[in-house]
Amino acid sequence: MFINRLSLKQFRNYQQATVEFKKNINIIIGNNAQGKTSLIESIYVLSTTKSHRTSKDSQLILFNEDFARIEADITRERDRLQLSLVISKKGKKASYNGVDQKKLSDYVGKLIVVMFAPEDLSLVKGGPQYRRRFMDMEIGQLSPSYLFHLGQYSKLLKQRNELLKQLRLNRTDDLLLDVITEQLVPHAIYVLNSRIDFLNKLELFSKEIHGEISNQLEDISLNYINSFKNLELSEEVLLKKYKELYDQDIQLGSTSLGPHRDDFGVSINGVNTHQFGSQGQQRTASLSMKLAEIELIYSVLNEYPILLLDDVLSELDDVRQTQLLNTIKNKVQTFITTTNIDGIDKFMIELADIFTINNAKIRIGDMNDAGNDEHTTV
Repeated sequence: MFINRLSLKQFRNYQQATVEFKKNINIIIGNNAQGKTSLIESIYVLSTTKSHRTSKDSQLILFNEDFARIEADITRERDRLQLSLVISKKGKKASYNGVDQKKLSDYVGKLIVVMFAPEDLSLVKGGPQYRRRFMDMEIGQLSPSYLFHLGQYSKLLKQRNELLKQLRLNRTDDLLLDVITEQLVPHAIYVLNSRIDFLNKLELFSKEIHGEISNQLEDISLNYINSFKNLELSEEVLLKKYKELYDQDIQLGSTSLGPHRDDFGVSINGVNTHQFGSQGQQRTASLSMKLAEIELIYSVLNEYPILLLDDVLSELDDVRQTQLLNTIKNKVQTFITTTNIDGIDKFMIELADIFTINNAKIRIGDMNDAGNDEHTTV
């Protein structure tokens, strides 16, 4: 998978820009607030239709403009393909090879990306919501069916919680609650099974990568933490459990069990890394999982995703950078943002095209030019 050309119109602080990429590694240098993160954010948005930086689509549109457009010419399995995403106040409109996609879930998966940003180093030590989002975004890129079931589950969950709040104020009968709960359960089971399967596969790749980074001194384990505990994941069993909790849920005004309450645990040598791991262990575990994503996606698609590294290399020591380089070298198109190239592996720089961004203007040149001009990169 390879991005040949990327075009932006009225996206973030870009009025208009087009840039071509020829190498696997692309280093994007610029001072803060110049547009370097926005450039790779646009790739992420084009892939997933969502931003990793904001939940408000209006923030993606240039100030005082009505819409933003992201377009790319990509190569997948030697085929050249065109992707387009328009973001406006009316919503989002995606097209693939000039054909408008009726549903965004049909579009997601055309371009597969793995994003690694500084906040991902908190994947292990952060709250459960980060790990749930991590699973949902990665599974969703590989499975439109997952996006459908997750969307239906979220919609029904919202309806159920609103009804629970109403029943707390004025409980009559549970007929409507029965109906919504019966509709919710099959989607919950699909999401749960998909997450468990994903995490089992991710663990296999994470173990190998983590072992290499730690010189085989550490063994990483991932385990899904299901709010249903050890219950059999069948419609009959889950429906019965939900009904047993009617009184409790009405009192709380919210649904106490389900995928929206779940999490996954990370252990190193059998010790809970979230609670007891050192900062170095937590970062290594996060890196191992991100690199494992790349190999897992390849195992499914037989091609590698695009890797986006947003100002994260400076947070990794030489050992972790070397492992990262070994994973992506000659096989994964990678986009790296940084304020300078001082902390980047020299061999990685030799393999790269280097771009400078200054006030949303993109320029390409050689490394010496970049080093002589700290404000306008190559």
